[in-house]
Amino acid sequence: MFEILFLGTSASAPSARRGLSAQVVKHDEYRFLIDCGEGTQRQILQSGIGFKQLNRILLTHGHLDHILGLGGLMSTFLRWEAIEELEIFGGKSALERVRTLINDVVLRGTNPPMSLKYREIGPGILFEADDFTVTAFPVTHRGPDCLGYMFEEKARRPFLAEKATEMGVPFGPERRLLVNGESITLANGQTIGPEDVLGPLQRGTRLMVVGDTGRTDDLLVHAQDADALVIESTYLDEEADMARQFSHMTAKGAADLALKAGVKQLILTHISRRYREKDVLAEAQSVFPNTVVARDFDSFTVRREA
Repeated sequence: MFEILFLGTSASAPSARRGLSAQVVKHDEYRFLIDCGEGTQRQILQSGIGFKQLNRILLTHGHLDHILGLGGLMSTFLRWEAIEELEIFGGKSALERVRTLINDVVLRGTNPPMSLKYREIGPGILFEADDFTVTAFPVTHRGPDCLGYMFEEKARRPFLAEKATEMGVPFGPERRLLVNGESITLANGQTIGPEDVLGPLQRGTRLMVVGDTGRTDDLLVHAQDADALVIESTYLDEEADMARQFSHMTAKGAADLALKAGVKQLILTHISRRYREKDVLAEAQSVFPNTVVARDFDSFTVRREA
């Protein structure tokens, strides 16, 4: 299970009700901040999630509406908040811009208040825990090194609790050993193996997050059967030519991708001030009914459907 909290959902410039691009993906104790538009630190405070565990930042690309908040965030860390380590992941061009912002503008020769690491990445796994991975994939937008991110739980065999009870497996550490793939011996001398109480292998939850993009054909292979797809929707289809000119996505284009890929839920963000939210939603739902338009501070739980 993953949770995603939207801190900013506006396109290019903030509106009265929408801040600039930023989302937090949570899985157990892990938190990942995806992009950090201007004003993100205030959104973090207003959301109540705090700064303590936001020690990994994933950048989709280096455009200012997705990175300017890093300057303010670092300034706050210098004066008010404290974390031990901060890792910023992104493509080469995005990190070059971020280094200039943080090192030359904010720090100006002083040491950062934490262990600060810039992680230049390309397509592939960038983070792995015991039960999930985060993978970067290429995205087509203006400029090089644009990335999207897939959060995916590792495949597992579910524990069949009723069957374990029938076989006399007590509650407690014995069950944990079986889940971890080890055999146990009951008090009566009977040996129970993992294969006796574990079901067929099932893939885990998949959450796909795309920043700005001008194409979806190259995203189809990554989006297949995702449980949730988060993607920009800067334009409506009536201005599809303008969307192509600026390498952005329409609500219909995003919905077409969701339909072709067989995703379970489509979540639209990066909404332009030029459109009414209900019109964005109506265009997407005409193609893919299970669509929502995210608002600032909306939170979604993403689970794998049985």
